[in-house]
Amino acid sequence: MNLRLTQTTGRRAFLRAGLAGAGALALTRALPAAQAADLASANPAIGEDTHVLARLAFGPAAPDRARLRSLGIDGWIAEQLTPERIALPADLQADLDALPTQKLSQYGLLTRYRESLAAGKKDDAGKALRRELVQTVALEDGQARLLRALRSPRQLEEVMTEFWFNHFNVFADKGPIKLLAGNYEREAIRPHAFGRFRDLLGATARHPAMLFYLDNWISVAAGKTLPGGRNSGLNENYARELMELHTLGVDGGYSQKDVTELARMLTGWTYNAQKDAPSVFGFDPKRHDDEPKVWLGQTIAPAGEAEGERALDTLARHPATAKHIGFKLAQTFVADAPPPALVDRLARRFGDTDGDIREVLRTLFASAEFRAPAVRGAKFKTPYRQVVSAVRVAGIAVENALPLRAVLTQAGMPLYGCVTPDGWHDTEEAWLNPDAVARRVNFASTLAAGRLPLGRPFEALVEAPVPDRAMAEDAAPARPTPVRAEPLDAAALLATLGDAISPRTRDAVQQARPELRAALVLGSPDFMRH
Repeated sequence: MNLRLTQTTGRRAFLRAGLAGAGALALTRALPAAQAADLASANPAIGEDTHVLARLAFGPAAPDRARLRSLGIDGWIAEQLTPERIALPADLQADLDALPTQKLSQYGLLTRYRESLAAGKKDDAGKALRRELVQTVALEDGQARLLRALRSPRQLEEVMTEFWFNHFNVFADKGPIKLLAGNYEREAIRPHAFGRFRDLLGATARHPAMLFYLDNWISVAAGKTLPGGRNSGLNENYARELMELHTLGVDGGYSQKDVTELARMLTGWTYNAQKDAPSVFGFDPKRHDDEPKVWLGQTIAPAGEAEGERALDTLARHPATAKHIGFKLAQTFVADAPPPALVDRLARRFGDTDGDIREVLRTLFASAEFRAPAVRGAKFKTPYRQVVSAVRVAGIAVENALPLRAVLTQAGMPLYGCVTPDGWHDTEEAWLNPDAVARRVNFASTLAAGRLPLGRPFEALVEAPVPDRAMAEDAAPARPTPVRAEPLDAAALLATLGDAISPRTRDAVQQARPELRAALVLGSPDFMRH
């Protein structure tokens, strides 16, 4: 029987089969009664090596811990800050190379999207073809992202790729972004994760995923029209989020008038889906507002596409941007409410280096605030970090990450699935609630028991075409083929996690029934923090 993990009912059936049952229920009962209190406290007994691996990587997996011991903490951090010097394992590279849609250009992906739309207008067979065309890309995007996060030794690169994607978020269920989200990550985010912020800002501004998501591609100056005679008018969505979220911050000192003026400066920034080139970005002077503007106190003379470039230059070098980026980095790597002195120091470093992200990170990781015992274990893991870190610490040889994609959807954090432009939040307030904890416990039980088919070839789980949502809701749930790997060994998990797991949890693990011990480690309050 095929595992139809991509369809709604199949995914739900898979999770019901894996997560429901006596094991998860028993684990829930076995958790300490003071779980809520445990989850609200840091663990200063955690060593600096464990802390560094927990923040700069997705958990202290055994190979990373060994590498850190070999290089020392500072040497390991220095190596992670230059990921281009770390070779990807041959088996990981081979698995990535085996995903053909990952090699498609923007033009190739948009061509496939047009073909899917045309097919969907024909008949039922055409609709099925459309779903298959779109879902193949989405599945391979998820497989590539998760394989890298799980198996790449360039762990800080994976952490920063996730950070910047959230910062410059696009929603993959809007139009052609279904096919463009992975390309956006590969071309606009990942190559610039350690470079100059201005280059990262420009790459996101010109990518069709961002242009479509925030509607700048149809923004037209007053009195001008789109091809075909349509006039969608001035659209301020991208201009607003460019200042509020991407650069200056909500308190960055701009006005609604500045939003409108910036939107006028960016008219004509669009893309051409028919353009057979690596990048489909294009400036259309017929849509551009050719009148002077007054923006952030500057008089902007008409200059076509250069007006937008000038705006990006100004925003990338603005002191408010430096502080906004410094705050978000400190919040991610240090604490939900980061020390203001650290934020100011990072902002100064940002300004002094013309937005050199690598140098800002170097300052952050060398800071006393980052290395203070009081912040160790103080962060609550997002569902993404919880799932990835659990599989990594378990040492599972993952060939297929589709089951994890389904788990993340159930956990409320689907890959590329944040609807709002502010992205997923990396704070305890955003994720700590009773339902979320219960879902994490269920996942821990399923993973520990070996009920996730992560060792199966990727192709074996992607054989069936995907029905549409209405069909999926009406169809009878498909029962997945039972799959059971070897249960995880609690002693091995504890050895890999080291001092990230408190003596209290270790005692609870020793007193639990053998079949629950590994699950109790992964479902513990200690493991939910980093």
